[in-house]
Amino acid sequence: MRSPALRDVPEQFETDRLLIRCPKVGDGQVVYESVVESLSALREFPASLPWAHTEPSLEASELFCREGQASYLLRTSMPMLLFMKESGVHVGNSGLHSFEWSVPKCEIGYWGRTCFAGQGLITEAVRAITAVAFEHLAMRRVEALPDSENRASCLVCERAGYALEGTMRHDRLAPDGSVRSTCLYARVQ
Repeated sequence: MRSPALRDVPEQFETDRLLIRCPKVGDGQVVYESVVESLSALREFPASLPWAHTEPSLEASELFCREGQASYLLRTSMPMLLFMKESGVHVGNSGLHSFEWSVPKCEIGYWGRTCFAGQGLITEAVRAITAVAFEHLAMRRVEALPDSENRASCLVCERAGYALEGTMRHDRLAPDGSVRSTCLYARVQ
């Protein structure tokens, strides 16, 4: 099997409203600001976004961006930053991870900056990133695993053409010890 790092994938691409790209050195500031602004919403689903329960810092955000750029190039994980095309404002993060190259399949994750909620930007990003997964990475399956109580996240999946395959009941433990369930959405090629 050819090394995933040799697969040609654009480091940035556009949709109608968004510029989507891998993180770069110096992006930590904008990611930090978005996380801080959106922290209460991100913490609503603790089993899905465990990183949101660590106190955010500029250093941690910059480290995420630097490590994210390296992992993007190696295709071990492919975090992506989402920016408004016209203004350059950061609106959230997404990306592909949990690769199983033998199938091949992966998982898509995403979160949106609170002040941009309800505008369809995350759905637009998920559609575009899913297309990249199929066209450039030759994925046969892309999965999304939102918390079953996160209706907004489930709607993103449905609007982006993902099919609900089932609910995995009591499959995640939240930091407070409560048990959470996960919806399994997927698109196949």
